[in-house]
Amino acid sequence: MDTVDPVRFLFASFVVLGLLALLAVFLKRYGNKLSGAKLFAMHQTKGRISILEMQYIDHKSKLLLIKRDDIEHLVLIGDGKATIIEAGIKRDT
Repeated sequence: MDTVDPVRFLFASFVVLGLLALLAVFLKRYGNKLSGAKLFAMHQTKGRISILEMQYIDHKSKLLLIKRDDIEHLVLIGDGKATIIEAGIKRDT
């Protein structure tokens, strides 16, 4: 067995691990901006109801700021339940 083969294997392993680390850093930094929910749901402005903001609390829960007509509602969604945190928020515009 030649000594070049283990060296090539180690070099290839480090290259693959480095690429995976770069992908992880990229997804951690830009993952929320590229998520499908934000790309499609956040730009729906037709009609009376829209989602203004969405913030993930953890992997099971998220906060939604929902607008209906001129009134906003803050809703916590998680574990199959929806809880209204604050209702009837009037915007000062």
